[in-house]
Amino acid sequence: MKKNNFNKKICFIIAVIFIFYCFSFVLNINFVYAKEKEQENQNQGITVVQPELGIKAEGAILIEADTGIVLYEHNADEAFPPASVTKIMSLLLIMEGIAENRISIEDKISVSEYASSMGGSQVYLEPGEEMTLHDMLKAIVVSSANDATVAVAEYLMGSVDAFVARMNERAKELGMENTVFKNTTGLDEDGHVISARDIAVMSRELLKHKKIFDYTTIWMDTLRNGEFGLSNTNRLIRFYQGANGLKTGSTGIAKYCLSASALRNDMQLIAVIMSAPSSDERFAGAKKMLDYGFATYAVYKIPEEKFEPVRVTGGVIETVNASHERESFLINKGKEKSIEKQIDILQSVAAPVEKGRKIGTINYMIDGNIIKSIDITAAESVGRISFWGIFGKMAKKYFLMG
Repeated sequence: MKKNNFNKKICFIIAVIFIFYCFSFVLNINFVYAKEKEQENQNQGITVVQPELGIKAEGAILIEADTGIVLYEHNADEAFPPASVTKIMSLLLIMEGIAENRISIEDKISVSEYASSMGGSQVYLEPGEEMTLHDMLKAIVVSSANDATVAVAEYLMGSVDAFVARMNERAKELGMENTVFKNTTGLDEDGHVISARDIAVMSRELLKHKKIFDYTTIWMDTLRNGEFGLSNTNRLIRFYQGANGLKTGSTGIAKYCLSASALRNDMQLIAVIMSAPSSDERFAGAKKMLDYGFATYAVYKIPEEKFEPVRVTGGVIETVNASHERESFLINKGKEKSIEKQIDILQSVAAPVEKGRKIGTINYMIDGNIIKSIDITAAESVGRISFWGIFGKMAKKYFLMG
């Protein structure tokens, strides 16, 4: 009888401990989630002062490519005819086709009668002539060849109309609100317009495809086994330090347009000029914006932080590792040594924990103002322990203590 009473007491003690543990677990979940909500913080960007640069163009904009922050703008949302700067969207669709393995730079493209009939800038492709996509890209980027642009559009989408439809669809996906494409080349056509801001948006997207630099940085090259010379229409490639793209354009209606990109000290800038009165003014305007950007701002690359594992309550394992993205952010030049950081990370999290779940924040500050916040996240997933898992742990712990 005494033995039975003793066994009943043991079972009662285990049940009480188990109920208490579960009750504590529920309370801890509420506490942890409340704590996480308290730690939510929105990123704050730097304050940008609009300078007077004296740029002679109907529209202009300067952005930092990594963050998309606008550093200068003038009439950036009015739509103008873009001339061959249009080809940035054509090139984006081509590079996306390469990235998705739908086409290859080694593909041989046959020139149609229609493609060979394009006027304006061209490399004089003949009907039936074959050229690799690699050479077509050189013709499009370096010499702004309309015939090559149309030939590749037909090859990629089956027809120019289908390609133009995709250009407009992609523009909507990128949030380009003041853009209407009527053709792939930028030849003057009623209603074919785009704003400086939208050009910056599609330029930024194109620069994500690093393969494009193989073409946009060419100064001089040849086609047809050296028989046809190419010379880049973007003279900044030769004469501006760090220039790595992107596309010129000019027609009688559009006047002189340019999307110019340059990289210095890990900072990639994009300067767009719309409807400048002369070729010299478009390059001078782009140079002024780029000079201003490089002289005024810098990119700060966030170093890798190491964290102690975070305790997990109610999980199949007791801790989870923490990590963060290696991001970068824009600062005023000379403020690098003024950057301070504040790390706020949870002491514990409640299972289940999904990989990537936010468990903390790193705030980067200058003069007490938060200029960038990044999330600290769980580096792996941790499942919630089951009833029998908890019971097994408790029983094991009890008998080991006994």
